[in-house]
Amino acid sequence: GITIMSGATTAEWRLHQIKIIATPGPFDFTVVVERSLRVLDGTVAVFCAKGGVEPQSETVWSQAEKYGVPRMAYVNKMDILGADFYNVISMIETRLGANALPVQLPIGAEDTFIGIVDLIDMHAIMYDTGDKTGAEFEIVEIPEDLKAKAEEYHSKIVEAVAETDDALMEKYFEGEALTKEEIMAGLRKLTIAGTVVPICCGSSYRNKGV
Repeated sequence: GITIMSGATTAEWRLHQIKIIATPGPFDFTVVVERSLRVLDGTVAVFCAKGGVEPQSETVWSQAEKYGVPRMAYVNKMDILGADFYNVISMIETRLGANALPVQLPIGAEDTFIGIVDLIDMHAIMYDTGDKTGAEFEIVEIPEDLKAKAEEYHSKIVEAVAETDDALMEKYFEGEALTKEEIMAGLRKLTIAGTVVPICCGSSYRNKGV
C-alpha cells in the first residue's frame, strides 16, 4: 500500500535519542510532509535508483529549501533492473540544483549489486550473497576496478571539507591527509549549511546499506 500519514518512531544511537518521522510519498499528502518539515532537524530524501528525481521529489525538496532543513540523500533499490546510481546523482544536481557529494559508491548494480564502497574510511563493505537479511557482511579492500573512481570521489569530499576551514585548507595544500574526524566534522558543517548533500546508497528491501 501507500503511506497516507506521517509515522514516528524513536531510536537510541551512541547515547543520543533520535526521533524519526516517515512522511507520505504520494502528491495528495504534500501538506502532511510540510507539517513535518517545520519541526525536523534534518531529512533523508529517498530516491529510487531507477526512477531518480520524480515530480514529487522536486516538490518535497523545494519545501525543505523553504524551511531551511539540511538534507542528505539515499539512493534505494540498487538491486532492481535499471538501477543507475550515477544517473540519480546527475538528476539530483540538474533537477534539484543540489551539490551532490557521494560518501558511498555501489559495487555493482541490479542483480550484481553486492556491496558498497565507504568513501570516508576508504574500504569496501561486501554482503554475503546467500544471506537475504543483509546481516552478514565483511569489510575488505576496495575492488581493483573501483579504486581509481573511489580515489576520485574521496578527493572531492576532502576538497569540499578543506574549504570549510583555513587550517584544513593549509593542511590540504601542503599535501597532508585529513583525519577521519576532520572529514566528518567538515561534512557535518557543510550539510547543516546546505552547501552539500551527502549521498548514500543501498537496497532497503535486502537491508544492504541500511
